[in-house]
Amino acid sequence: MTMNDYEVVLRPIAGAALHLNAPMARYTVARLGGAAEALVLADSVALLEAAARAAWAQGWQVRILGGGANVLVADRGVRGVVIVNRAAQVSFEESGVLIAESGAALIGLARACIERGWDGLTWAIGIPGTLGGAVVNNAGAYGGEIAQRLLWAEIAEPEQPTRRWAPAELAYAYRESALKRCQAPFAVLRAALQLQPNADPEALRAQAESHSAHRRRTQPNGASLGSMFKNPPNDYAGRLIEAAGLKGTQIGGVLISPQHANWFINTGDGTAADYLALIRLAQERVAARFGVQLELEVELIGDF
Repeated sequence: MTMNDYEVVLRPIAGAALHLNAPMARYTVARLGGAAEALVLADSVALLEAAARAAWAQGWQVRILGGGANVLVADRGVRGVVIVNRAAQVSFEESGVLIAESGAALIGLARACIERGWDGLTWAIGIPGTLGGAVVNNAGAYGGEIAQRLLWAEIAEPEQPTRRWAPAELAYAYRESALKRCQAPFAVLRAALQLQPNADPEALRAQAESHSAHRRRTQPNGASLGSMFKNPPNDYAGRLIEAAGLKGTQIGGVLISPQHANWFINTGDGTAADYLALIRLAQERVAARFGVQLELEVELIGDF
């Protein structure tokens, strides 16, 4: 594609929200990654869907990012269109149903529910992603996960009417869904969660603070992607990486955290290539020593 192609197709839809040859570092938690050929900052579901459908109609690759956690963007950048999802309107129904646009931050949703006395989302108080990403990845912590609360997810697909998917269609598993496994394009627009109203806000605040304190004790500060690998059945990725002797190992500007071996930290000048080298090293060492194949929890995006 040429920059003019993106200009002609997307500028009438996105206006000033379209950015060409846009560096991705500012849109990822790890603060690295090359440039996207075209980037749309979508502050509404209408713009998110319109930009995605226009790009799909051209046969362009589309990547939708939320908070920029759990993704590793290649140093050489991303071909096609990246849509940064900032659509974040939220509504609360008396029955305890929360309906939110997919760009709403999970932490913000958790806080809002706590203040309302709605139980069921305190586990999300420290998760840096968005509702859309949580729906795709079945985000969870402390015994809770999206699959337990989801009523429906509104999803757009190329050449199909936008419709609501039921939880059964999403085929949830641990940090997995039919969407995450899907090879065809899609965009999560909204989701509804069933929560439990009439809880004690003070008790929910105490529970959330307990989760936050545990995170502060166990999870490193700094620019990272979040948990790098899924936990294998009946074990922990961090334990395996540490037992393989890799805790504190550094390649280039990226460090396997001395505090938690499943967290890889950008020390300031790290690259996606540094991350990828550490990922491969951890997978090879753990496989050789324990016969366990570590699966990435993060998504690789772009031209690796």
